[in-house]
Amino acid sequence: MQGRALLAVGTAMSILTFSFGAVAEATPCWQPPVTGPIVDPFRAPPCRYCAGHRGIDFRTGAASAVRSVAAGRVAFSGPVAGTIYVVVEHANGWKLTYGELSGVRVRRGVSVARGAVLGTADGRFHFGLRVDGRYRDPEPYLGHLVGRPRLVPIDGTARRSGPTPVWSCAR
Repeated sequence: MQGRALLAVGTAMSILTFSFGAVAEATPCWQPPVTGPIVDPFRAPPCRYCAGHRGIDFRTGAASAVRSVAAGRVAFSGPVAGTIYVVVEHANGWKLTYGELSGVRVRRGVSVARGAVLGTADGRFHFGLRVDGRYRDPEPYLGHLVGRPRLVPIDGTARRSGPTPVWSCAR
């Protein structure tokens, strides 16, 4: 009986370890911080101080709202060499940079929720990601709306509503 109890405890520990590991390694799927196309992709710099493009740039409309892609705490908010940035640090230590802003609505130390408006962008917006101090391409973490295709009646019959689209990062 004692052997069965140990086996049950060991099995439960294995399941818990597997479950927590799977959660810890889950890949985020964010809604893009702005509406608009990506116009300049990520280009990793070959060295820490070498040239590269440490994020992705979007083209936006005038006074476009810039929203936080995930909950976190504002680590920085303000200008750097004449360009306005907001940096949000998340619980997992990742830092997301929202740059080339025309206006800011948050200040350092404030907690923000996913979808909170951080500021505005006019024409161009920069979005960057740092993990453990290293720049990474944020584009693979950005999702897109996926809906199931459906036929639309052409004989005058009323349209039925389709399924609600969902965010997906699968490409």
